[in-house]
Amino acid sequence: MSSSALRKKSDVSLVRKVPVAPLRPILANLQEVILGTKLALLFPAVPLAIAAQCAHFGQLVVSSTRRRAANATELIIALFALMQGKIEVVKCSLLGSVLSNLLLVLGTSLFCGGGIKNLGSEQPYDRKQADVSTGLLILGARCASRCRCCSATPWGAGEHAVAAETTGLELSRACSIVMLLAYVAYLFFQLKTHSQLFEPQEVEDDVEIEETPVLSFGSGFFWLLLMTVLISILSEYVVGTIEPTSKSWGLSVSFISIILLPIVGNAAEHAGAIIFALKNKLDITLGVALGSATQISMFVVPLSVIVAWIAGIQMDLDFKLLETGSLFISVLVTAFTLQDGSSHYLKGILLLLCYIVIGACFFVTRQPTSNESCLREQTSIDP
Repeated sequence: MSSSALRKKSDVSLVRKVPVAPLRPILANLQEVILGTKLALLFPAVPLAIAAQCAHFGQLVVSSTRRRAANATELIIALFALMQGKIEVVKCSLLGSVLSNLLLVLGTSLFCGGGIKNLGSEQPYDRKQADVSTGLLILGARCASRCRCCSATPWGAGEHAVAAETTGLELSRACSIVMLLAYVAYLFFQLKTHSQLFEPQEVEDDVEIEETPVLSFGSGFFWLLLMTVLISILSEYVVGTIEPTSKSWGLSVSFISIILLPIVGNAAEHAGAIIFALKNKLDITLGVALGSATQISMFVVPLSVIVAWIAGIQMDLDFKLLETGSLFISVLVTAFTLQDGSSHYLKGILLLLCYIVIGACFFVTRQPTSNESCLREQTSIDP
């Protein structure tokens, strides 16, 4: 139930008129990949972003261009930022992706599906899938909150503070291993033993259409590698432009990483989830939003901690007080919203308003500079 709902099959009549036969399958693949979706309007931004970087047009121009270029994979962005030692950027970008999927993507989908398509009725869905995903998200939020509590405990100064930092780091690594094991169990549960729970419900007005693949395995694998390379290049630009953009726009790094970056980064998922909701395929919408949030929370986040551990980088699961509280509240709000197996537009509005409140909190919050932080530490230590 995937491709036909999001794309229209391209007209290959022009390709068939090409006199050179070996070029026809190549041109057909190009037509399907580049012109088979309306998101192709964003493809010209890829060479523009690379040209802006090579021509040194300024970090603000490069940042604005590459944000329209592709759906940057959170894992690639996290690894690039991690290797550059920007641990806070990694944490904020991953946290923002989870919040965006739970509140913005899901909230907009429920609002559009229940307010435009079914204004006077409700949209049913199978709550078993939602229960599994929200349970894993609660586990991830629980691990993050435990690490936050460990770091916030008043251990004192000197050797006690160093011991507390080491304890929090060890706890984060242990929790990351537990989260990865839980994600592996989730994959086995979803793909092997209980795959029927994740199959979308049949809707009465659905029409069975036999779909044929538009790309072969070899062509699909080639395009996957090519897109991965492009995303890697653009992701490197992302990491290098966050801090200059923060200074140019007068916004905090946390607001850009948690709010702005996930909004443009999840554009494709956002559009797909809304389209499925409008087509009364709410189970697929939940799979897109909750599945992405679960993957980031239970796989990408702990994997980043493990990779940092191997690389000798001290990254933990301490997301600070505001970030951890926002994550925990978002998971609880989403869990309570999806507990009855039906949806309407008011639930979407509530999720969107919750996201707006969280965005306002990060917008008005300004992170202290390094000089301010050192001054506060000196003041707290000196008698």
